[in-house]
Amino acid sequence: MLGEIAKAGRYLGQSVRLMMGLPDYDAYVSHRESTHPGEPYMTYEEFFRERQEARYGGAGKRGGCC
Repeated sequence: MLGEIAKAGRYLGQSVRLMMGLPDYDAYVSHRESTHPGEPYMTYEEFFRERQEARYGGAGKRGGCC
């Protein structure tokens, strides 16, 4: 029972982060390890910065819908 509550809490936390636009680093790492074993992957800071630039645009780029 307690394990199910903890699992529900993790899913809820992940859902809230995704709704707020925060990327899921753990999912990224799992994907990289399963599909690209032995290849390096970004640190959390690099991943976060790359996701923000992809969403909002980098230097001199305009992101978003308008």
